[in-house]
Amino acid sequence: MSDEKRTALVTGGAAGIGQEIVRQLARESLRVVTLDWSGAGNRETANEICAAGGECIAVQGDVSVAADVTRAFEIAGDVDVLVNNAAYSQGDGFLLDMPEEVLDRTLAVCLKGVLLCSQAALRSMTRNRRGCILNISSVNAMAGIHLAAYTAAKGGILSLTRVLAAQYGSYGIRINTISPGTILSESSRVHYERHPDINADLLALYPNGRFGSTQDIAAAVSFLISDQAFFINGANIPVDGGLTAVRQLPSLRSQS
Repeated sequence: MSDEKRTALVTGGAAGIGQEIVRQLARESLRVVTLDWSGAGNRETANEICAAGGECIAVQGDVSVAADVTRAFEIAGDVDVLVNNAAYSQGDGFLLDMPEEVLDRTLAVCLKGVLLCSQAALRSMTRNRRGCILNISSVNAMAGIHLAAYTAAKGGILSLTRVLAAQYGSYGIRINTISPGTILSESSRVHYERHPDINADLLALYPNGRFGSTQDIAAAVSFLISDQAFFINGANIPVDGGLTAVRQLPSLRSQS
């Protein structure tokens, strides 16, 4: 791989938003390392990128396991861009219905994983005195929508973004958050089809009359890692079609 290219590491790149971010960064001639627990899906993403003439390496691993994160960054080398996208919300919902293992796993992937990957990236970024970290949070962190553990973790990401931007801005490192609204991917489309009442409640709140796409988020990532965004640091950018501009969100029913 050419030394002239910037290197990006994207977590959760096997599908959905993460996969589209990998595609976008590869189109912009970044070499991309994708870290995901899904070995098969991750390899499919990397193979797709390489077949199109891009540069992508798939690393199977768990973002909440320090050894896996260390191995991914050793493979990647010095990372110029980190996108903390990996998430988990299976079994989440109302707190009184939540088993401890769901709470632990959700916080581990959605928040601990961001901490571990950011720590690994900052080691080389501080040495090189440049870099960009983008954390993918959620509108759940900005409004009481649903998913107790996921919302707590995503809220933690907003606070983490601010403190890291303050701590490492003097090194030439920018750290920002994107908070997506309802994004239709293959997996989320199935979810909303199973819950048409929730689908209708949410869609009615979007001023532009549609949910977001994975391309919407990838486009925001592309801008925020570019030189055009050099004065944006410590910010949370909602990419939500105006959802969080609405005064009152629906009260969602338990899905259990």
